[in-house]
Amino acid sequence: MAEERVVVSEKVCPKCGKTYRGHPAISRVDNVTAICPLCGTREALDSLGISDEEKEKIIATIPQVEDK
Repeated sequence: MAEERVVVSEKVCPKCGKTYRGHPAISRVDNVTAICPLCGTREALDSLGISDEEKEKIIATIPQVEDK
């Protein structure tokens, strides 16, 4: 059986400047720019008017795919 190789590329988020892997989120600001999933989550929570403190609590409960 042939060995399957998966190439995972790292991208740099234009919003926060951090590298990430996997599927990007599309920025709600312009509906075009690819951003990291964490910035995508922040933008989504921003649109709901959630306080910064509550946003951080919510984000802390989301499993970090990048860590796996």
